[in-house]
Amino acid sequence: MCLGIPGRIIATVDVAGLLMGTVDFDGITREVCLAYVPDARIGDYVIVHVGFALNLVDEVEAHRTLELLRSLGDVLRDELAVADPPRPRNGLPPSSAGARGGDC
Repeated sequence: MCLGIPGRIIATVDVAGLLMGTVDFDGITREVCLAYVPDARIGDYVIVHVGFALNLVDEVEAHRTLELLRSLGDVLRDELAVADPPRPRNGLPPSSAGARGGDC
């Protein structure tokens, strides 16, 4: 499932000219690209999809959406879960790739 999830910006930083931020999603924090919402400030709520804040949203709407997501069980936690790193196609850990450089 891919959701646009509201979260509150709790920190911002410029990374090589790219505005990035830490966003709190009901207690779960993630690093997010804020380039599409250059007017966003700490304390603002944004809708985030696949690591990109797409637009600003008011606090009331953000809380309403988070409450709906909470009512669906683990949807919010599952959507924000950190995925395991991809494994090479040969199924071996990267350190076992051999001298050929991995052939992934």
